[in-house]
Amino acid sequence: MKKYFKFILVLFFSFNIGFLVKAEDRPISFADLAEKVMPSVVNISTTTTVTTQANPFPFEFPPGSPFEDMFKEFGTPQKRKSSALGSGFIIDKEGIVITNNHVIQGAEDIVVRVNGDKEYKAKVLGADPGMDIAVLKMDTEEKFIPVKFGDSDKARIGDWVIAIGNPFGFGGTVTAGIISARNRSIGLSRYEDFIQTDASINQGNSGGPLFNMEGDVIGINTAILGPSGSIGIGFAIPSNNAKRVISQLIKFGETKRGWLGVRIQYVTKEIAEIEKLDKPRGALVASVAEGSPSDDAGIKAGDIIIEFDGKVINEMNELPKIVAATDVGKKVNVKIWRNQRELSKIIILGRLETSSDFKPQKQLSQKPKENKIDGLKISVRLLNKKDISERKLPKGTSGVVITKIEKDSPIKNLEVNNIIVEVQKKKINTIGDLKNTIDKTMRTSEKTLLIAIYNNQNQRRYIGVKLN
Repeated sequence: MKKYFKFILVLFFSFNIGFLVKAEDRPISFADLAEKVMPSVVNISTTTTVTTQANPFPFEFPPGSPFEDMFKEFGTPQKRKSSALGSGFIIDKEGIVITNNHVIQGAEDIVVRVNGDKEYKAKVLGADPGMDIAVLKMDTEEKFIPVKFGDSDKARIGDWVIAIGNPFGFGGTVTAGIISARNRSIGLSRYEDFIQTDASINQGNSGGPLFNMEGDVIGINTAILGPSGSIGIGFAIPSNNAKRVISQLIKFGETKRGWLGVRIQYVTKEIAEIEKLDKPRGALVASVAEGSPSDDAGIKAGDIIIEFDGKVINEMNELPKIVAATDVGKKVNVKIWRNQRELSKIIILGRLETSSDFKPQKQLSQKPKENKIDGLKISVRLLNKKDISERKLPKGTSGVVITKIEKDSPIKNLEVNNIIVEVQKKKINTIGDLKNTIDKTMRTSEKTLLIAIYNNQNQRRYIGVKLN
């Protein structure tokens, strides 16, 4: 009995010693860290000229009134100065400052305040709207205390972090929290891979640094959830993603991202089933830009990119970030899934910024003509030469234009004016082709369709449809 009691006592003390060791990981104070990095965090103010139309009448029209638009041309244009506030941090003793692009976008004058008192005018060395990063250079010969970037890939959910910035114009303000999540996408830009934190981030914190406990910058504070201020959900650009862009902006004044020349989409469960892929993975090629690196390498619409330059593509949104971070002109091996087997293609990457593949195109409406397709519960009309010309579709495109979609239609992801060009990878030349392919599929046990369309932005896409 005594031996048993001693054993329990040893376990108890061992557990408590271990708990105390873990508890010591929590910092007693952030004061030493804040004191170390505060001199490198700056406040940024910008000035922009805004032109407004002065009201010539001694009264106001109600919002939305037809007279509001009718009489506004009689107003006198007046110019006024608009100011905005943000944050940033120094990465070089010569006075190079990092902030968000949206902090300085359109600014005529930029003033950087260091240590809360010294002010310097700054110019933009380069900016990247795609990742929302800007690089500034203070106009001075003075030397500054820089901070360095840390390895954001090593940052773990639950790690302590502090954010320093200029919330609501109050100047250097320190907030602390933990990393709440990694790899967040919130729909702000093309290359999103945010670190989420519960360290308070408010308006004016944009562009400021997110530090780890070693005093290294692991993120650039960029966005908050909620229009009225912090609710404990803030987002920062990971330092590892930002470093490459910052280096290019300093060296070239612009970015040089790799470019494949494909439009891609998610591989859904239905698409994976049709393509006999083991699970939904990779990036489905919806269309290939003519004369692009992918076109030259023989990539085709309908291929599924499952590996790029030795990196496995699990989800569609991983591919653009990996491609963009690859050197322009590099020869890469790309593995694709085509006709139920794996193939390899060698592609020499182009440069995204010089491509015309992503230029927006006009959305056009079409006059409906009823040709009902019972299996899909939609109405369509035949694609004509005028459609092809006005919507700038590839020559030889054939298909049908959707004119009506019933409420109980199985196609939930399509819209009126979408153009169906393929079903089950068979070209649609006539409305009869569409009806026959659908009827044939409905007689099978799978009843799953792979439909290729041009959407209302004239982008080629694939849609998986489960028939009722």
